[in-house]
Amino acid sequence: MRRTDGDRQRRQDLANGRQVRLLPWTTDGKQCLLSTDDAGGYLSRLADDMESIQLAMGSEVLEHAGKVLDDQTASSGELRYAGVRLAECLRDALRVAESRGMRLPEPDVEDDENDDESPAEAVG
Repeated sequence: MRRTDGDRQRRQDLANGRQVRLLPWTTDGKQCLLSTDDAGGYLSRLADDMESIQLAMGSEVLEHAGKVLDDQTASSGELRYAGVRLAECLRDALRVAESRGMRLPEPDVEDDENDDESPAEAVG
Protein backbone atom coordinates (compact mmCIF):
# COMPACT_ATOMS: atom_id res chain seq x y z
CA MET A 1 0.00 0.00 0.00
CA ARG A 2 1.33 3.40 -0.95
CA ARG A 3 1.37 5.97 1.83
CA THR A 4 0.44 9.59 1.22
CA ASP A 5 1.76 12.66 2.99
CA GLY A 6 -1.54 12.72 4.91
CA ASP A 7 -0.96 9.14 6.09
CA ARG A 8 2.52 10.04 7.27
CA GLN A 9 1.20 13.10 9.13
CA ARG A 10 -1.54 11.05 10.83
CA ARG A 11 0.99 8.47 11.95
CA GLN A 12 3.27 11.22 13.27
CA ASP A 13 0.37 12.80 15.15
CA LEU A 14 -0.50 9.42 16.64
CA ALA A 15 3.11 8.92 17.69
CA ASN A 16 2.97 12.32 19.41
CA GLY A 17 -0.10 11.21 21.37
CA ARG A 18 -2.69 13.15 19.36
CA GLN A 19 -5.72 11.29 18.08
CA VAL A 20 -6.35 11.85 14.37
CA ARG A 21 -9.62 10.62 12.94
CA LEU A 22 -10.99 10.53 9.43
CA LEU A 23 -14.52 11.87 9.69
CA PRO A 24 -17.37 10.17 7.80
CA TRP A 25 -18.10 13.23 5.66
CA THR A 26 -16.23 15.35 3.15
CA THR A 27 -16.04 19.03 2.33
CA ASP A 28 -15.87 19.90 -1.36
CA GLY A 29 -14.83 16.30 -2.03
CA LYS A 30 -11.88 16.52 0.37
CA GLN A 31 -11.39 14.37 3.46
CA CYS A 32 -12.20 15.91 6.83
CA LEU A 33 -9.86 15.05 9.70
CA LEU A 34 -10.31 15.58 13.41
CA SER A 35 -7.18 16.02 15.52
CA THR A 36 -7.94 15.87 19.22
CA ASP A 37 -6.66 14.76 22.59
CA ASP A 38 -10.24 13.72 23.56
CA ALA A 39 -11.27 10.65 21.56
CA GLY A 40 -14.67 10.71 23.31
CA GLY A 41 -15.47 14.37 22.60
CA TYR A 42 -18.55 15.85 20.94
CA LEU A 43 -17.28 15.62 17.35
CA SER A 44 -16.06 12.06 17.87
CA ARG A 45 -19.48 11.03 19.18
CA LEU A 46 -21.16 12.84 16.29
CA ALA A 47 -18.90 10.99 13.85
CA ASP A 48 -19.72 7.66 15.55
CA ASP A 49 -23.44 8.39 15.17
CA MET A 50 -22.99 9.38 11.52
CA GLU A 51 -21.04 6.20 10.78
CA SER A 52 -23.83 4.12 12.32
CA ILE A 53 -26.44 5.93 10.23
CA GLN A 54 -24.39 5.52 7.05
CA LEU A 55 -23.94 1.79 7.61
CA ALA A 56 -27.63 1.31 8.42
CA MET A 57 -28.60 3.24 5.29
CA GLY A 58 -26.24 1.03 3.29
CA SER A 59 -28.07 -2.05 4.52
CA GLU A 60 -31.42 -0.56 3.56
CA VAL A 61 -30.20 0.51 0.11
CA LEU A 62 -28.69 -2.93 -0.48
CA GLU A 63 -32.00 -4.59 0.37
CA HIS A 64 -33.93 -2.24 -1.93
CA ALA A 65 -31.41 -2.61 -4.75
CA GLY A 66 -31.67 -6.38 -4.49
CA LYS A 67 -35.41 -6.13 -5.09
CA VAL A 68 -34.91 -3.82 -8.08
CA LEU A 69 -32.28 -6.13 -9.58
CA ASP A 70 -34.55 -9.15 -9.11
CA ASP A 71 -37.41 -7.37 -10.92
CA GLN A 72 -37.18 -8.31 -14.60
CA THR A 73 -39.46 -5.37 -15.47
CA ALA A 74 -37.34 -2.69 -13.73
CA SER A 75 -36.67 0.28 -15.97
CA SER A 76 -33.21 1.54 -16.82
CA GLY A 77 -33.91 4.60 -14.64
CA GLU A 78 -34.70 2.41 -11.64
CA LEU A 79 -31.58 0.35 -12.20
CA ARG A 80 -29.44 3.47 -12.57
CA TYR A 81 -30.92 4.97 -9.38
CA ALA A 82 -30.18 1.76 -7.47
CA GLY A 83 -26.62 1.70 -8.84
CA VAL A 84 -25.96 5.33 -7.90
CA ARG A 85 -27.27 4.79 -4.36
CA LEU A 86 -25.19 1.60 -4.01
CA ALA A 87 -22.07 3.50 -5.12
CA GLU A 88 -22.76 6.22 -2.53
CA CYS A 89 -23.22 3.65 0.21
CA LEU A 90 -20.07 1.77 -0.78
CA ARG A 91 -18.08 5.03 -0.71
CA ASP A 92 -19.43 5.76 2.79
CA ALA A 93 -18.71 2.22 4.02
CA LEU A 94 -15.14 2.37 2.69
CA ARG A 95 -14.61 5.71 4.44
CA VAL A 96 -15.91 4.21 7.70
CA ALA A 97 -13.60 1.22 7.29
CA GLU A 98 -10.61 3.48 6.57
CA SER A 99 -11.40 5.65 9.58
CA ARG A 100 -11.74 2.68 11.90
CA GLY A 101 -8.60 1.09 10.48
CA MET A 102 -6.63 4.27 11.15
CA ARG A 103 -7.62 4.07 14.80
CA LEU A 104 -6.33 0.52 15.24
CA PRO A 105 -3.03 0.31 17.08
CA GLU A 106 0.06 -0.33 14.98
CA PRO A 107 1.20 -3.95 15.37
CA ASP A 108 4.54 -4.42 17.07
CA VAL A 109 7.39 -5.44 14.79
CA GLU A 110 7.99 -8.44 17.05
CA ASP A 111 4.37 -9.55 16.50
CA ASP A 112 4.89 -9.50 12.73
CA GLU A 113 8.02 -11.63 13.03
CA ASN A 114 6.25 -14.16 15.24
CA ASP A 115 3.30 -14.45 12.83
CA ASP A 116 5.43 -16.68 10.57
CA GLU A 117 6.01 -19.18 13.37
CA SER A 118 3.59 -21.93 14.21
CA PRO A 119 2.18 -21.86 17.78
CA ALA A 120 4.46 -24.76 18.74
CA GLU A 121 7.54 -22.92 17.47
CA ALA A 122 6.57 -19.74 19.33
CA VAL A 123 6.29 -21.62 22.63
CA GLY A 124 9.33 -23.87 22.27
